Amino acid sequence: MAKILVVEDEAGIAFALETDLQTEGYEVAVVSDGVEAVRRARSEAFDLILLDVMLPGKDGFEVCRELRRSGLKTPIILLTAKAQETEKIVGLDVGADDYVTKPFSPRELRARIRAMLRRIDLDGTKERGDSIYSFGPFELDLGRFELRRNGRPLDATTTELKLLGALVRNRGRVLTRDRLLDEVWGEAISVTDRVIDNHIVALRKKMEDEPAAPRYLVSVRGVGYRFDG
Repeated sequence: MAKILVVEDEAGIAFALETDLQTEGYEVAVVSDGVEAVRRARSEAFDLILLDVMLPGKDGFEVCRELRRSGLKTPIILLTAKAQETEKIVGLDVGADDYVTKPFSPRELRARIRAMLRRIDLDGTKERGDSIYSFGPFELDLGRFELRRNGRPLDATTTELKLLGALVRNRGRVLTRDRLLDEVWGEAISVTDRVIDNHIVALRKKMEDEPAAPRYLVSVRGVGYRFDG
């Protein structure tokens, strides 16, 4: 049974989410402010966090940023009433793995949760391999799901590691955005090409000495991306 932390300050929405997710068989904990969200997420083991953006205490962006800086890699889906693309980009930049815009369809949210949970290691073996890929000062360890530089783990989100893993496993080959969307998010989930571009930008900032002239994560105009290493 997957355990989900719901962070939502609107009582009606929180109750509906809790009821719906429990009906789906998940164990659910609910908190209503950002400060408590950080405390619970860091003190208990959750498989996924549903995080509202507009919260008292700390907003969802602050919560997400603080959790990632503390090393927490639990997948985070942002719940946002903000439809502007810039707000979504901010969420991805601070470490969120996905976002759903309010008002959302419960069916869509359930599908996104299922897709996210399929990509994490609930049984100790799923989506994990024993392969370690080395390139330059980096090691991508798919057994531990960790990216290291000179032996030190880098702060990378689950989605960033999935994306990098897909590229590294196909090093030297161009992967289209559609191919990357299918490998990282799954065919049932609809996200835009821009989401991939944003994650690539985030990875370059963490990996590349010169992000504007990348050594490893190379853009192929009009097609997709290629990993050189």
